[in-house]
Amino acid sequence: MSAPEPLKQLSQIPMTGSAPLVSALDSPKSVCKQAPTAAVNGSMNALSEQAARLLDFSQKLDINLLDSVVCCMYTGEGPQQRLAQEVLTTLKEHPEAWTRVDTILEFSKNQQTKYYALQILENVIKTRWRVLPRNQCEGIKKYIVGLIIKTSSDPESIDRERVYLNKLNMILVQVCAFCRFSSVSGPRTGPRSSATSSGASKTNESLCQNNMIILKLLSEEVFDFSSGQMTQAKAKHLKDTMCNEFSHIFQLCQFVMENSQNALLVHATLETLLRFLNWIPLGYIFETKLISTLIYKFLNVPLFRNVTLKCLTEISGVNASHYDEMFVLLFTQTMAQLEQMLPPTTVIKEAYSNGQDDEQKFIQNLSLFLCTYLKEHGALIEKRADLLEVLHAALHYLLLISEVEEVEIFKICLEYWNALASDLYREIPYGLGTGAPLYVGGEPARRSPGSPQSARRLLYGPVLTKQKLLLTQFELGSFALKLMMRLFFLSPSLLLLQLRYIMIGRMAKPEEVIVVENEQGEVVREFMKDTDAIQLYKNMRETLVYLTHLDYLDTERIMTEKLHFQVNGTEWSWKNLNTLCWAIGSISGAMHEEDEKRFLVTVIKDLLGLCEQKRGKDNKAIIASNIMYVVGQYPRFLRAHWKFLKTVVNKLFEFMHETHEGVQDMACDTFIKIAQKCRRHFVQVQVGEAVPFIEEILANMSSIIYDLQPQQVHTFCEAVGYMISAQADQAQQERLVDRYMLLPNQVWDDIIKQASKNVDVLKDPDAVRQLGNILKTNVRACKALGHPVCNAAGPHLPGHAECLQVLLDYQRCTVPAAREPEVLSAMSMIVHRLEGFITCEIPKIFDAVFECTLSMINKDFEEFPEHRTNFFLLLQAVVTHCFPALLNIPPAQFKLVLDSIIWAFKHTMRNVADVGLQILYQLLQNIGQEDVASQSFYQTYYTDIMQHLFSVVTDTSHTAGLSMQASILAYMFSIVEANKVTVPLNPTMQANGITNVVYVQDFVANLLKTAFSHLSDAQVKITVQGFFNLNQDIQAFKEHLRDFLVQIREYTGEDDSDLFLEEREAALRQAEEEKRKIRMLVPGILNPHEIPEEMQD
Repeated sequence: MSAPEPLKQLSQIPMTGSAPLVSALDSPKSVCKQAPTAAVNGSMNALSEQAARLLDFSQKLDINLLDSVVCCMYTGEGPQQRLAQEVLTTLKEHPEAWTRVDTILEFSKNQQTKYYALQILENVIKTRWRVLPRNQCEGIKKYIVGLIIKTSSDPESIDRERVYLNKLNMILVQVCAFCRFSSVSGPRTGPRSSATSSGASKTNESLCQNNMIILKLLSEEVFDFSSGQMTQAKAKHLKDTMCNEFSHIFQLCQFVMENSQNALLVHATLETLLRFLNWIPLGYIFETKLISTLIYKFLNVPLFRNVTLKCLTEISGVNASHYDEMFVLLFTQTMAQLEQMLPPTTVIKEAYSNGQDDEQKFIQNLSLFLCTYLKEHGALIEKRADLLEVLHAALHYLLLISEVEEVEIFKICLEYWNALASDLYREIPYGLGTGAPLYVGGEPARRSPGSPQSARRLLYGPVLTKQKLLLTQFELGSFALKLMMRLFFLSPSLLLLQLRYIMIGRMAKPEEVIVVENEQGEVVREFMKDTDAIQLYKNMRETLVYLTHLDYLDTERIMTEKLHFQVNGTEWSWKNLNTLCWAIGSISGAMHEEDEKRFLVTVIKDLLGLCEQKRGKDNKAIIASNIMYVVGQYPRFLRAHWKFLKTVVNKLFEFMHETHEGVQDMACDTFIKIAQKCRRHFVQVQVGEAVPFIEEILANMSSIIYDLQPQQVHTFCEAVGYMISAQADQAQQERLVDRYMLLPNQVWDDIIKQASKNVDVLKDPDAVRQLGNILKTNVRACKALGHPVCNAAGPHLPGHAECLQVLLDYQRCTVPAAREPEVLSAMSMIVHRLEGFITCEIPKIFDAVFECTLSMINKDFEEFPEHRTNFFLLLQAVVTHCFPALLNIPPAQFKLVLDSIIWAFKHTMRNVADVGLQILYQLLQNIGQEDVASQSFYQTYYTDIMQHLFSVVTDTSHTAGLSMQASILAYMFSIVEANKVTVPLNPTMQANGITNVVYVQDFVANLLKTAFSHLSDAQVKITVQGFFNLNQDIQAFKEHLRDFLVQIREYTGEDDSDLFLEEREAALRQAEEEKRKIRMLVPGILNPHEIPEEMQD
């Protein structure tokens, strides 16, 4: 393999990116009606000639021609469109293209051409802003501001040219981000400029509305999207400046909110304010009239209520204890307004389903507000007896919202309920002091003597306990119902809807359940796992477990009641039965064993009776899936009740003959779960039984699996294997294994006998399929039983010699594509399992598979993906477990291994690149443990590895691996700084007394300066300094590396003040000083000559 190439393609930064000119998503969709199209209807030669005129900057720009080319790119086809794209890309990348932007914007009649011109300007700002003369920068800024003022001063113009104006706004934000925000940088280059542009924000409402949009974009640019887009020092400066100058912006926002009657302007102002609330100084929020203005002026206005509620939610998320009274005021005032807007008698579930989009968003925003506030500041309300009614009102709303049939809203509520239930449980955990589950609420007679309680549990108890309101709105008059609701708040124990009831009624589907109802109402097998539903189930399960611990009697009462309604048919439906059974299965282990036994016997009997009672295959499939799920969740109960366990397993065997899709799969999955958790009970003689139940299973195995598909048989066999593995008597276990493997061995022997007489038998697809299934059965048996299965299967399988022949064939095969990638996978697994015991055999493995595979994958990054992946996994196993073997191979082969690792982390395949970085990191750490070999390694390969790492770090296609890249680089810099590299990395410089630290600093500086000649010496110096100062803090090192990646995308001139290099250098000095202080705490870690004079004694 050739030596790795140096930093190619990185020696110069292109003036623009190579992305398509304008994507369909972000470009205006106007049709090119104004532009003449005759010029692009001719031959390709004519178009090429016209393109040359556009690229000739000695001539005056032909606007009509440019419009034609742009139109051709959007509406043309085939070669013409591609040529138009190439012309426009070339024009955009020309260093003088930005000088023609004003002409294009002024004279073009095509919106798409104007958009293209703004893209040219945006690209210059992002990449070459610092190299432009300052007077030209000022001219560009003034020109952009002038265009924005001109376009946004007229309301009709704003609507007509919305996309064009949005692009202008973004460009102005980019300019602001590249300039220092200070009053000396010009009247319109910072946050104040947008707020006071032309001095007309307070008089021209459409202009003011656009300025609000600009301010919002600027806030997002600096506070939300600055990471990876600007250096840390620059981002900090911009944030500090915006905070310091916020008073002018706030005054404008306040002026608009107090005086404007323009609804669009007020809405834009509130949207902008929303973006500010997470960073502005808190005094602007809590020491002004902002909160009261939001609540009393805007919250009850339908047009503004959603954005207002978002603002209040953002404020609620702030944690500032010295403003506690303001937080209490915010909550009480908001709740007072809310009761007027959304009366407590409202059935929010129905209101949501019947509401418009804006009304539905209000319910979602309300859930966010209530959950955020109660999570952050609920303790403030709990402590105040005079506010308990308000707290119960908020919880009442939250319970009503939790019933809304919208999963995203439910997730918001669930997060709060989970936190609340968890907190209440953890105050006095399960069984503390009494050994009994805990209770909240309920009658004293139901509580165990001495059952622990807390004030918070008593406070929230009514919310967590189900109490049903028997009288409905139709049975009570409107006035009486309102009076009833008021009584609910005064008497919390009468709250209408309660949390346990909601959780049980809405329980999400567990991963184990694969028999589901589809959108057409049909019962089918689920093939694709719904990861969102699985995560929702886990969160709901956790919440319900906490609630059960707090009062298991109430949980049991609700579940028993709902199950009774299923049996008598009053609430029968697939959905109701499913959610109930999923909830029952989710609380396994949350009750005492005796309580669990009583409860579960009732549940299983009712479900089995329901299965007999209902007719129809779909009904039976749903009930069967629920029975299987529930019993699979209670192994403790099954272990303690043999007869019940046997009944359940026999029922599973019945379900294995059920042809309804999904039932057999679920029966096998449940069977293997029970086999794993109750394995010993199947190999012991139980009371009332003559032989262990495993004997019956093996005797009837053929009939049990008769209707199963091959993959289901494999699962069944693995389950039986787990049972046999529990047999402690070796002789008995061998006998069971022989019976266990009898059926697959017989089929195997029959096929092999036939094949020995007529080899054409192996061409029969059925025979090959049977052999494959038997091998898979053996694999599952090995997984469950381990070595004991070899005694039964061994005589029927090929010997070691025949197996090894396959490995030898891998190397000898002359057709690379015919090599089996699983050979590499097998080798990798062998190394993983044997670890150091196989170290001496690594050279033989390398001879057999290494170079022949490498020759397949070193031509490109795509061919032979399976071989490629398995090859590097084998290499990773060797480096991890058998590293000494690599130190004993010839140097040329070791270099080949290292080149392979470098080749790995240069891959564009994410999984291969990640493995390559992991191998390199492990190799460097392993080599560091070898005193002698490490020094030779560093002297030979250190700088090469460093060079290749930087080539990957600066490649945008490898951005995903930045964390591991940073870890490796930090380690490499740290070992040099810690003098762990004792040999001179450059022997020719040793005579001059240059240390390795200085050499590496010079090497990296020269490497970066050569590759990125546009970087200034100061930038390179501080970058390299940071690599050494921050090498003990990986996160800080990664952010420093990210700063460097930002800088290489930007050209800079002589004025580098906006890079804030001095501030960055000061921060690096502080980091170095902190690192030094930590080292000084360890006696002897510092060289005696490095110890400060005052600490010598």
